[in-house]
Amino acid sequence: MRIRTAALTDIGKIREENEDRFLRDDELRLYAVADGIGGLAGGAEAAEETVKQLAALTHGLPTGAAWDFPALIRAINEHVVIRGRAIDALFGIGTTLIVVRLYKRSMQVAHVGDSSCFIHRNGVFEKLTLDHTVENEMRALHGSGAADHLSARTRGALTRCVGQPKPPEADSLTRPLKSGDRILLCSDGITRFIQEPEIAAIVGRAPGPAEGMQEMIDLASKRGGYDNATGVLVFVDEV
Repeated sequence: MRIRTAALTDIGKIREENEDRFLRDDELRLYAVADGIGGLAGGAEAAEETVKQLAALTHGLPTGAAWDFPALIRAINEHVVIRGRAIDALFGIGTTLIVVRLYKRSMQVAHVGDSSCFIHRNGVFEKLTLDHTVENEMRALHGSGAADHLSARTRGALTRCVGQPKPPEADSLTRPLKSGDRILLCSDGITRFIQEPEIAAIVGRAPGPAEGMQEMIDLASKRGGYDNATGVLVFVDEV
């Protein structure tokens, strides 16, 4: 398999601290983005601990077999909960997590929260993850109009995160890879300020992953830089 990758993070123009973290491990072909929850103390610490534990727990795992990412995320959650008790005993700390692993001719995706994974294949751009928000959970349970009365703030509130006392249920999937696939992992500092058709166009035309990520970071900043913006972009040149 031949791949090219790039990862970038930007604090933006408003926030005093960058609470996003990423993992880019080309040896394991393991990639992740964690977006610390800003409403809680220690968002940056939650994201930092999450990517640190992801790297530690996956080191030495068999490279030729699928990994149990829901179990890995439960283990990561335990570490983040313990760290959170030391930082804020009452509320704890929390973060989103989107993780992608490439192996053989497949990709594994797992996530908790509202950081996203997209794939660009043969000119079609598809979001592979569903945000764990109040709006989406209500629609899944009660139908398309269930969340219409909610405020914008309530709609986007997270229903799952790494760091919650009860281990979160991670969504996971496995997809076949094809030569030419382009995979984007990113925090909502990108998706809230750049529309999906615009992201698709950037990913599709970029000559390389570094150029694509830089264009997205620059555009999010141009539109106000109201949040930390982070992404990992993977070009699968040959499977």
